[in-house]
Amino acid sequence: MAASTKAASLFKRTLALSPPRVVVPRGLGRLRGGGRRVQQQQRRSGAPPVPPAVTAAPRLQPPPRPALCPQESLGRGLRTCYRYLNQTSRSFAAVIQALDGELRHAVCIFYLVLRALDTVEDDMTISLDVKVPMLHEFHSYLYQPEWKYMESKEKDRQVLEDFPTISMEFRNLSKVYRDVISDICHKMGVGMAEFLEKKVDSQREWDKYCHYVAGLVGIGLSRLFSASELEDPIVGQDTELANSMGLFLQKTNIIRDYLEDQLEGREFWPREVWSRYAKKLSDLAKPENIDMAVQCLNELITNALHHVPDVLTYLSRLKNQSVFNFCAIPQVMAIATLAACYNNKQVFKGVVKIRKGQAVTLMMDATSIQAVKAIMYQYVEEIYQKIPSTDPSSNKTQQIIASIRAMSLPGSPMASRHHYSPIYLSCAMLLAALSWQYLSTISKATEDYVQAGEN
Repeated sequence: MAASTKAASLFKRTLALSPPRVVVPRGLGRLRGGGRRVQQQQRRSGAPPVPPAVTAAPRLQPPPRPALCPQESLGRGLRTCYRYLNQTSRSFAAVIQALDGELRHAVCIFYLVLRALDTVEDDMTISLDVKVPMLHEFHSYLYQPEWKYMESKEKDRQVLEDFPTISMEFRNLSKVYRDVISDICHKMGVGMAEFLEKKVDSQREWDKYCHYVAGLVGIGLSRLFSASELEDPIVGQDTELANSMGLFLQKTNIIRDYLEDQLEGREFWPREVWSRYAKKLSDLAKPENIDMAVQCLNELITNALHHVPDVLTYLSRLKNQSVFNFCAIPQVMAIATLAACYNNKQVFKGVVKIRKGQAVTLMMDATSIQAVKAIMYQYVEEIYQKIPSTDPSSNKTQQIIASIRAMSLPGSPMASRHHYSPIYLSCAMLLAALSWQYLSTISKATEDYVQAGEN
């Protein structure tokens, strides 16, 4: 079964780890809202107590502007782009608009370009002989003022039909932003084309697939953060850490969404792992196979947990509050989701959710590296308490949890130069949280999603 790559997955499906209906949004996230679709064309004591969040020095760089982007101050093209952003990304839009300065516009355009690319990849009515060249060449359309695509049947087709407006605003960005967006768009298009008819067999291929749909978004965003000078150059240069930010989110969504993906004919769990527990991936959902299914689930969660040390190191480097909030929220949502999924038979029977109140609390709390470390510690401890002694991956799970604990304890040697007060929450984040809740409530009433999250 081929894996259909998800471009804006980090945006859409990544923040899937947030409150919409609260399962966790799909990104910097699969930033995954639209969801990953396979082409049907050919397709789991004695631990120390949880460390309290340590009050640190006040944030060094307060937001110099209102929380959300004042639409009346924008030109017609940008207003249109922000309207498309709100239409195609119910929850992520609020967080993007809480970013500081010109970075906000660059990330908005970055999202819409990837959303357009993803819409092409997602459209089952486009034949492969047309789709593959489009994916390869999509980055070049950014410099073709008149290019648009009017034949898509996807719900987000407006970003293709009015691509001239998006590409115009792209060309209005500073060159440092244009270069990043074009480069990531090119690499992602190539990756999408590769996985149109390709199965996710080995764990190496799983990492590669997740890199294309989420790691590249993490890398692109990090380069935009540095280009804006709100963050140091190292943030954009260290692509390994940025890639891990995306992989942690993407793997969490893939793990959590086993049943939904099965029902829709998609397979993203690596054959190298699940084939040790069942003859077919779909067999894991059978009641007689539940014990083996949970063991497979626990092995994949253990794999995903190996990205947490990179996540903590990445977040410790951030110095701008709006960027920190933007990056930290999906990550704490992800660890809470993995804790809920670990050793949980419900993954194979229905939807595993984190409570909406829990999600909102995480959003409000994740405003400093100290607070994030405490949150990570709390949830890996929850996982630790559930490790079955007979689980084949138990030793590996205990080992990675020990590493995360060591990094999460107060005074750990992690290189954190910038600190934020864990009780400080900017007006931007408060409004973003309220908007997030409102938008998710509306989406629940208007869409029949089996799970929550977006992106």
